[in-house]
Amino acid sequence: MPNTALITGASSGIGMEFARYHAAQGGDVILTARRKDALDALASEVQTAHNVTAHVFALDLGAEGGAQALYDQVKAAGLSIDILINNAGFGGQGRFLERDLARDLAMIDLNIKALVTLTHLFANDMVANGGGKILNVASTAGFMPGPLQATYFATKAFVKSFSQAIDQENRKRGLTCTALCPGYVKTEFADVSDLNGTDLVNNGGATPDTVARHGYDAMMRGDLVTVNDAKLGFAVNWIIPLLPRRMVLKMVQRMQTKK
Repeated sequence: MPNTALITGASSGIGMEFARYHAAQGGDVILTARRKDALDALASEVQTAHNVTAHVFALDLGAEGGAQALYDQVKAAGLSIDILINNAGFGGQGRFLERDLARDLAMIDLNIKALVTLTHLFANDMVANGGGKILNVASTAGFMPGPLQATYFATKAFVKSFSQAIDQENRKRGLTCTALCPGYVKTEFADVSDLNGTDLVNNGGATPDTVARHGYDAMMRGDLVTVNDAKLGFAVNWIIPLLPRRMVLKMVQRMQTKK
């Protein structure tokens, strides 16, 4: 199986679980996020538990030139990757016109710009080496517009669309690209996105480890788009597209309104 996986946003949540799961399969990991202490702790954990090699690159992928800097550091270390897991991203609750514009632009920089940059840089290397696998973490948010999280939902729609096109262009060259579209997951996301107190959070969600395993396994199979919950997958693929658009908008807004 492919041996080395680069995982963004690996300091917590789904990203951390991707690292643990890949290491449990005997694969080496390259971990990146902003929090070096958390990355170092995770690297030590997986190396001890699974006798694999873990590399840490602590930086801000959303900063100007951040994705290029990561690529340059990985190459300078003499490392090549077989799997790229673009997991880093964040959201933000509130009416778009009342939100800090800089915060939403930073969201676009991380959720889209960094993901596109890393995909371009590392996928070129993968194809040159005979192929590889990419897993881009999108969301069920990518299936619909998102009033009260307008920018976040739009970024995830981009990731879902982009991932499928990348797969189609490169599958015959040995490179597959999978979009993982989970529903709400119990991570730091709610705190960072200021979503506590909404029905989205109050109704509960999946655990990071189950979502990571689902997405990783789908990536290894070469699936195109995958939703971690079968009922949710049926809803976003077959029910929501048939509902009146205004009904969907009102439903999503209610789900994300603080009580």
